[in-house]
Amino acid sequence: MSKLKENYGSGIEALTHLGQNYMIVDRSLIPEILQVLRNEEQFDYCVDITAVHYPKREKQFDVVWVLYSFPRNERIRVKTQIVDGESLPSSVPIWATANWLEREVFDMFGIKFDGHPDLKRILLPDGWKGYPLRKDYGILQQDNEWVQINLGIESGQ
Repeated sequence: MSKLKENYGSGIEALTHLGQNYMIVDRSLIPEILQVLRNEEQFDYCVDITAVHYPKREKQFDVVWVLYSFPRNERIRVKTQIVDGESLPSSVPIWATANWLEREVFDMFGIKFDGHPDLKRILLPDGWKGYPLRKDYGILQQDNEWVQINLGIESGQ
């Protein structure tokens, strides 16, 4: 990872915590860094893409890619921060597995991935309002409303 740090300078912070490698990457470098990790560092499998919501921060979201290298038997996490409403380039062209993972992040957090081949909800119905994994989301209100409108019954919540 020192080679990446040399090439990208302050745009990358390579860290280790409890023996686990991760890097914090400037949003503008994400597509290039992910491509380099796959092509030059042999991280050939995108295990997961997720996000974490910090509503009180200016950049409210951490977006996290968990990558694995079969040849090296090694994992790395890549994190970047974005503001609410900001999108990221899709990593589907880099790893096909990113397709459904990005759809889940979109469905649960509302984060859009530019260039995704079919960015739509994957877990919730199309008419669902809001994004349930945001910390400011009122799940009971939405559940009650959706059940009443779509099923015509009172929710069990």
